[in-house]
Amino acid sequence: MRLRVGLTGGIGSGKTTVGARFAENGALLIDTDELAREAVAPGSDAFHRILERWPAARAAAESLDRSALARIVFGDAAQLAELNAIVHPFVRRRAMELEAASAEHDIAVHDVPLLFETGYDRLCDATVVVIADPAVRIARTIARSALSADEVHQRMTRQIEPERAAGLATFTVHNDGTLDELRQNADAVWGQLQRLARQG
Repeated sequence: MRLRVGLTGGIGSGKTTVGARFAENGALLIDTDELAREAVAPGSDAFHRILERWPAARAAAESLDRSALARIVFGDAAQLAELNAIVHPFVRRRAMELEAASAEHDIAVHDVPLLFETGYDRLCDATVVVIADPAVRIARTIARSALSADEVHQRMTRQIEPERAAGLATFTVHNDGTLDELRQNADAVWGQLQRLARQG
């Protein structure tokens, strides 16, 4: 029996690094952010529905201006819910198709930024959250992106509180130290996931 694991963590937490480590250890890694980009590719049903609903998100050459769309919906919970209702069903369907098509992995890890907020965790056998100190998360994100500290903080406030996520998750990976320490922490959780997979 395959174990389906939901992986999440706020911006700058180190979630992507943990997902990559799980993949190195043998997991099938499914990145739902990539699937969300696939969902809104030019010509797709979601693409047309989004531009019909939010014409200001249209970019040149009949493409989607994701930054403009983000500015529109992320400040409005109702509009964000509308967007999610368009994109999320496709993402979940594609994630399950990818999982079903790969038979050689005992553990499938679904990297889902809004795992608990969207109820995706209910599809999983176990969940993992990556948490880190807020100041560390802000510094990491600024270092790797063009976002300001205020913009990072705004995104953080739209995500579930790390302490609440840790209370809901099966396992927690702490990431306040070095990259080597993060990998060690991820490996420790991976060992526990392997035990769960063997139990069936």
